[in-house]
Amino acid sequence: MAITILPPPPAQLVNYDVSDSEDEDMPDAQGDIDMEGAVRGSKRPRTSGHHIVTPGELIADDTQWMRGHGTYHPPSSTAIHASVAGTILKTNKLLSVIPLRARYVPEIGDLIVGRIIEVQARRWKVDVAAPLLAALPLSGINLPGGILRRRTAVDELNIRSFFTEGDLLVAEVQSVYESGMAVLHTRSLRYGKLRNGFFMSVSGTGGGAGARRGGVARSRRQVFTLTTGRGGGEVDVILGVNGFIWISKHVEAPKEVGITRLEESVSYEMYSSTNDDIAPETRREIGRVAGCVRALVEAGKRVDEDLVVRAYEAALEGDEEGEGGYLGGERGRFVVEAAMVG
Repeated sequence: MAITILPPPPAQLVNYDVSDSEDEDMPDAQGDIDMEGAVRGSKRPRTSGHHIVTPGELIADDTQWMRGHGTYHPPSSTAIHASVAGTILKTNKLLSVIPLRARYVPEIGDLIVGRIIEVQARRWKVDVAAPLLAALPLSGINLPGGILRRRTAVDELNIRSFFTEGDLLVAEVQSVYESGMAVLHTRSLRYGKLRNGFFMSVSGTGGGAGARRGGVARSRRQVFTLTTGRGGGEVDVILGVNGFIWISKHVEAPKEVGITRLEESVSYEMYSSTNDDIAPETRREIGRVAGCVRALVEAGKRVDEDLVVRAYEAALEGDEEGEGGYLGGERGRFVVEAAMVG
């Protein structure tokens, strides 16, 4: 029997009403973004929540609107169509589509957690959950001998003694090329190789508007120390803006010193890959903190210091026997609700 392929039916034109009657939903002059928004359609029934568009769907055909990220103009047309699946974001006369899931977009000054992927002659290639691998040059790290010490050919030969494939590190975005590739640096005693902890990756990365739907948000403090219960001691938490999170046993950070005395604090020990002994109580509390972070992300909440601390306190109160366990389902929802109320 022959198979006949029929052409698809023409798509229905959905004319979104972007009249001045919705000016109250517009952001104020300081540039706040209305996430409730989207540009609702006059031919589509109004529904609660966010309106999700699919790739190719018409958003607006009025020339008063400007095209933003996540949209495109078809050939020989001024209509604005969605290029990704996501929610519509209206900022003044700019229409954008925030994707439901997107990779991290580096910005200068971001504190990130990354993994070494490749070792090259004078730099490392680092996975930071961005579309392109980031670069960490040899000149962007502290070396024994001081920050002003000249990088020599010996350092290039011994480059693997500092970082090698698979190592985790915390760094700061120093610059971003036009292509989107980030350049990192660890020229601070607060940055460097990570040890004695647990790595986890969460969705909803990138801070800003994306963090409003869950994930790590850009905040004043991305690194903090949490005093745990049940004999777990203190735990360090690093919330990378790129969605990579590091939870580890607390280690006293070296005191910041002047540039002229930096060689006294920088040694090869900071590049050691040997982990210290971690008590079972500390391991259990590290797992509890990780469970709190995962519960917040699954509930679509922001992940920052305040919510993590309150979620941990709620999880600690709900665990009377002190056995820990998976914070999912009803238990995870209870922890998130208690954190939001607190």
